[in-house]
Amino acid sequence: MIDSKPKFWDKKSLSSISLALYPLSLIVLLFSFLSKFKKSKKYDIPIICVGNIYIGGTGKTPICLKLYDFLKNKRKNPAFVKKYYDFLSDEIEILKSKGRVYSEENRVKSIDKLINDGHKVAIVDDGYQDYSFDKKLNILCFNENQWIGNGMVMPSGPLRENISSVKRAHCILINGNQDDKKEKLLLKYNSSLKFFYFTYKILNHEIISNDKIFAFAGIGNPSNFFELLRLNNLNVIGTKCFPDHYKFKSTDIENLIDISKSENATLLTTEKDYFRLDNKFKKLIKHVKITAIPKKEDEFFDFINSYI
Repeated sequence: MIDSKPKFWDKKSLSSISLALYPLSLIVLLFSFLSKFKKSKKYDIPIICVGNIYIGGTGKTPICLKLYDFLKNKRKNPAFVKKYYDFLSDEIEILKSKGRVYSEENRVKSIDKLINDGHKVAIVDDGYQDYSFDKKLNILCFNENQWIGNGMVMPSGPLRENISSVKRAHCILINGNQDDKKEKLLLKYNSSLKFFYFTYKILNHEIISNDKIFAFAGIGNPSNFFELLRLNNLNVIGTKCFPDHYKFKSTDIENLIDISKSENATLLTTEKDYFRLDNKFKKLIKHVKITAIPKKEDEFFDFINSYI
């Protein structure tokens, strides 16, 4: 987990800090290269991996939920795989609200249990960099705002591995508008890539539409959440950012409640952040429920169907 994202990660030009950190990035690249020699376990059921190379805030979990609904309607009896980390309990709880989640510290163990329980498709939330199992379909998620940041691997930049790693992907999903330049960049490394674009829809707009809102978030890219609220014509009068997967202290929330009361505003957060709140605060805070909407939905699901 990254406590806070360095601002230089998203600059389009390289900073002196990025260059100074580059020797450490070479170590990350070395480990990434060596991990490719790990033996991969093969499975008879479709394994769909929804991953990223930009660390955090690319929309993996909403896409997994969307895939689950599609596969369930197809009577494929899907289930989720999410590697267990204590700080990812919020994402695991969101997945559990939809369907069965297998969350071991080892993804192969989770997939084995999933199959033993009779599930016919595994939806792996994250795991693009995990070579311990074969994937039938690799989906990579991006956000148009952050895109690939400065294009460098951590800690010089926000990438988990080189951009050339898109050669393992079958499909690119971008939260945003169609962009030929972005497509051309990735096609240089993988000419067979399929591109789809998606947006978010707020499902519970009616409970907050007439309120003044003070919003807070501890997710990968909080600015994207605040932008979504404003694009939906919500009256956002103030915002507060916290680090990704932040464990809120009582004093944090009490301060936010005081601010919202002084402004006569509704305190609003994301669904992920809401799951991490102490129960005593949940009645005082509203949260946004969203769903991912592929822009060419029929074409996207036809593509998914071809792999199952």
